[in-house]
Amino acid sequence: MLYTELLRLWDEAVRAMDARDWRRALELAGTVAEPNSRTLFIEASAHLALQELEPALQALNQVILKDGRLAVAFFQRSAVLLQLDRLDDALSDCIWAKKHMRDNTVIDYRQLGLPHKLFSWQVVYNSAAVYSRMGQWEQARELLLSASQEKGAMRSSSIAPGLESISRGEVLNPILVPEGVVFRPRKQEVEQLQQKDFLGKAKVITSMIPNDDFGGFEPLRMQKPGYYEPKKEGADETRYMRIRAPYMARGRGQLTIPGGATVFLYDEVDKDGMATVIYDGQRGLLPMTLLDPIDLKKAKGKRGDKIPSGIPLPPGVQPPTRPWSQPTTAAPAPETPPPSYSNATLRNQASEDPPVFLPNSDSIDQEDVADGEEQVVVKVHFTYSLALSINPYASYKELQDRIARKLGQPPTNLRLRHRASGSQLLTPLEPGSGSGEESYPLLPVVEEGRATLWCQLEDPLAGRAILYHMVALYDYTGKGPEDLEFSEGETIDILGEVNEEWLEGHCAGNIGIFPRCFVYSESAVAEKSIL
Repeated sequence: MLYTELLRLWDEAVRAMDARDWRRALELAGTVAEPNSRTLFIEASAHLALQELEPALQALNQVILKDGRLAVAFFQRSAVLLQLDRLDDALSDCIWAKKHMRDNTVIDYRQLGLPHKLFSWQVVYNSAAVYSRMGQWEQARELLLSASQEKGAMRSSSIAPGLESISRGEVLNPILVPEGVVFRPRKQEVEQLQQKDFLGKAKVITSMIPNDDFGGFEPLRMQKPGYYEPKKEGADETRYMRIRAPYMARGRGQLTIPGGATVFLYDEVDKDGMATVIYDGQRGLLPMTLLDPIDLKKAKGKRGDKIPSGIPLPPGVQPPTRPWSQPTTAAPAPETPPPSYSNATLRNQASEDPPVFLPNSDSIDQEDVADGEEQVVVKVHFTYSLALSINPYASYKELQDRIARKLGQPPTNLRLRHRASGSQLLTPLEPGSGSGEESYPLLPVVEEGRATLWCQLEDPLAGRAILYHMVALYDYTGKGPEDLEFSEGETIDILGEVNEEWLEGHCAGNIGIFPRCFVYSESAVAEKSIL
């Protein structure tokens, strides 16, 4: 919606709050098509004035989703949760409100449009009110004493009566933002809502036409021929191309490019059907069968589609929406633990990166190597890498046992994979069957006396069926505890499809969800390249 329409509805809702017409304020704030945290705060305040605690809680949840650093929103929500007897959530919000104050004793919200000052002692007072309802009177008394030492607490009339109530065993009532105090739009912007006639109305001073009272503009007249000559568009074809499907480099000089990306055709097609293109500042080869020309005339006038300096634009992939977005009253998981009111101290546990072993002569395991017996070097990728020497005619169980002893893991929990030549997909190493070379699973993957295997733990896949495999096109960093993190080129076991945009998969011993546009299927790319 237009910003002027947002300002108009926001200003009318604030006027309704000033007139204590709570229902009218709710109606106006609810008609905002794209509400922000400040208009949502108006809805929460109106619900609180009507003693509607559950709708007020839902509105405050939306405020915090819009602005996760707004300390006054956490403070207001803690008071609502306290009145709903959700004491653990109320105490958590008090802690988050204190954290987002960033060691300030007071925050003046007038510059943001809220005529209110939030003091840190008020947050501590609400924490004491939570402890009083939990029956922890000594903890509540200590918090009130600490609050009395902070700035602005001595001028308040709440600390002393609160200490007396605690001594008599009476619970404390929480402190809230005063009724009707909400975020207001800027006065200068509200004044600009009124239409102004800066040009004024034209007035006829003199005219050749008798009794002429025309005060407008003269109508448009036909253009005389010969004023300009239209330029003809050049007959040359555009050299900007769009790739139809993602392509993974399969040889020297080729590029890995996601589907839908724009590239510049640098050179003509060679005898193998490969064209030289420029993408993201790099020059490389791509199959001409995957490229479609772009009509730049359709993009004329659209500033966002212009191609600056002959460099193609990055892929315009819209981020997928998450499969669920239910609001929660619990605070988001912090990177560091929030401050606590208890006397316990937190100890930081230092994490160390696992060692990395390189496959050289010093790190190769010489265990069980008989003199004169044929051996191959097997490099194993786990959470770290190691190399060992093993007989190429070893059975799958012998190979699994040797790797399990070096990793310190049960053999039944290990899953071995290999990567075929020219492919990015990790294929399970199947136990040999039959007689002859078919009974030795290591022989097909040995090249020049060396083999590379990937090892993963199989515990999370207990009872789960793998539908198919896909390869990561980009690195993906999780945005929540349910996300699956992976790196470019890793193979992912697909366990299920959440919706059209999200998949559930397994990678490196972890299970989670991830966007579908971050992975691709090698078989699908091969079919499209053939077509």
